[in-house]
Amino acid sequence: MKIMLVDDSRTIRNIEKNVLSQLGYTDILEAEDGIEALNQIASGMPDLFLVDWNMPNMDGLTLVKKIREQDKNVPIIMVTTEAEKTRVVEAIKAGVNNYVVKPFTTETLGGKIKQTLEKMGVPA
Repeated sequence: MKIMLVDDSRTIRNIEKNVLSQLGYTDILEAEDGIEALNQIASGMPDLFLVDWNMPNMDGLTLVKKIREQDKNVPIIMVTTEAEKTRVVEAIKAGVNNYVVKPFTTETLGGKIKQTLEKMGVPA
């Protein structure tokens, strides 16, 4: 399974990679913002996205909408500090499948990934 991490923080991407490797996922792509992510998916859509909301150049919400224009079914999890209910609702309306608030534990992120893949019928 190919997973793309989209976050402007290298530290957060490293934490996410560590969690993913503990879960057995090793095919990982990284992007610092939405524009870089879109450039990378031009050569092939990953099987799962972990997307930050607040990034320079193109934020996560805009990226989610652009991904949904290309693929309605790829699982997308928003991983962000944005915890207000209105923001969560906005992200879900834009097309995210699940939502994780930073800071997160390995168990929280792993659980949300597993839950999202099961709900969408994607083999983990």
